[in-house]
Amino acid sequence: MKWSLAFCLLAVSTAVGAVVIRADVDDAKYRAPVSAFPALVDMPGEGHGVLIAPQWVVTAAHAAPMQMEGMDDDVSIGGVARKVKRVITYPGYKKLPEELVAEALASGDLSKVSAFLASSNDIALIELASPVTDVTPVSLYRGNKERGMTVELMGKGATGNGTKGQEPGSAHRTVLRHAFNVIVGDDARYVWYRFDPPASALPLEGITGSGDSGGPLLVGEGSSRQLVGLASWGKYPLDHPFWKKWAPGRPFVEGLYGEVVYAVRISSYIQWIEGVISAPESTRTQPAEADH
Repeated sequence: MKWSLAFCLLAVSTAVGAVVIRADVDDAKYRAPVSAFPALVDMPGEGHGVLIAPQWVVTAAHAAPMQMEGMDDDVSIGGVARKVKRVITYPGYKKLPEELVAEALASGDLSKVSAFLASSNDIALIELASPVTDVTPVSLYRGNKERGMTVELMGKGATGNGTKGQEPGSAHRTVLRHAFNVIVGDDARYVWYRFDPPASALPLEGITGSGDSGGPLLVGEGSSRQLVGLASWGKYPLDHPFWKKWAPGRPFVEGLYGEVVYAVRISSYIQWIEGVISAPESTRTQPAEADH
């Protein structure tokens, strides 16, 4: 997640990673074959998206490959490189300002960064140059009952465990892992879940970490899966024990028990998604500048 680095005081961005796991459960139990979710999209370098129509991918805006000149970078779906035609961000989306991050790092005051991320519409659509015919797209969740759902999350980014946190300097593109968690809150833009310690955790409890921005939050199993959210950012509550030890200038540790991770709430953007996909090409928004 690019926001994870930029918002190192608070955030575990949507390149939220290859899943941070329970410290008391073997990592092998979290690993999954690529065939477990063929519709997972690998962005160039790091980050993910999800195939939702034969020629369309949805991802977090800050993870989208909008920086490429001439759109010459490919995304990978099912291990096959797919040419990108255009990237369309949600109207009014803005990347996190560097000066806001610098101010937070210097002062330890997280409020402005937190408010910015909470108000950001962190979603983008990627139109592919040609339809994908060998992978089945995933359906979108269209209800409004996300709170209380047990969801599955996936990613290939950095990993670690809830006791030690994410491994410092670890690669943001590793093997595929999955985990589960329970959505504890929602608003107009996001749903969120918490990394609980073993006594109150699910058997394969986990959260996303650095490198998984845009990765899926899913409900259901197999072909009946529906996309509920996209990994976006995270924070520790201000009463978390981490803050008692942290001071400006000290390293930020992601992935400890108690972290809360926010995912773009797909149900809030159904109308926009369908409007873009169904619109005549001449009326679609042109690619925006990158947030990378």
